[in-house]
Amino acid sequence: MSEGGWLKSRLSAWVDRRLGDDGNARMQALTTRENEFGFDAFGFNKEDAKVAALFARFLYRDYFRVECHGIEKVPPGRVLLISNHSGQLPFDGVVIGGAMLFEATRPRIVRAMTEKFIPSLPFASYLFNRWGQITGTPENCQRLLESDEAILVFPEGAKGISKPYSKRYQLQDFGLGFMRLALKTGTPIVPIAVVGAEEQAPAFNLRPLAKLLGTPAFPVMPFPPFFPIVPLPTKYRIYFGDPQLHEGDSDDDDEELTIKVKAVKNSIASMLHVGLQERKHVFW
Repeated sequence: MSEGGWLKSRLSAWVDRRLGDDGNARMQALTTRENEFGFDAFGFNKEDAKVAALFARFLYRDYFRVECHGIEKVPPGRVLLISNHSGQLPFDGVVIGGAMLFEATRPRIVRAMTEKFIPSLPFASYLFNRWGQITGTPENCQRLLESDEAILVFPEGAKGISKPYSKRYQLQDFGLGFMRLALKTGTPIVPIAVVGAEEQAPAFNLRPLAKLLGTPAFPVMPFPPFFPIVPLPTKYRIYFGDPQLHEGDSDDDDEELTIKVKAVKNSIASMLHVGLQERKHVFW
């Protein structure tokens, strides 16, 4: 066995031990359309994804100590998970994926639609594909929905994740693309509210540096480590709302779609209000 193969084998054995019987069983229970080499059409691989699952479980259970409400409302088959977005870096997406993997009666892999600049980052394209994450194009999303996958979308986009601390829990404008896809594919929408991510990395955005690097934002915190790669250990609360199945034509004009999108946005805003009222403290 080559040195690289030996190291990979040792890492795989260590990850299996850390995941334990329940974690490994949940990974094996994932329904995927694998080829003879263990990959699906988008590059997802269960064995490679175990590393991401272990990281997600650490964040979910130990670091953010997540309270999950209403995950039983997520229907089987194709579904669009529509959530608020915040925290400078997408730990909220990792935690939602953790809920679907470790809390759902039937574990599922969540496909997140990543920003189009992500594949240009070193190693990101390779790793994200193997962990099940896809570049956010309508074509990719439609193919996954037609394969009955669970898709996570943050309609606020970069505006949500990089908004200043003074605008925490104020939902930014939602894009309309997810609604067009839902109507085109007959997909139910489950609104999700995440409470806790807004406080994990209070930061301001260095716009000139972000423009130079070609990224949507470059957040800087006023205390070490300054860049929010290590978030504060806030306590997360995730609320899954009732599924919404909207009717209409995907080619309807923006005014018609905006009415439907507002219904989703209002559901998330209501759950955020409830979550903020229920929590006693940011950290516990």
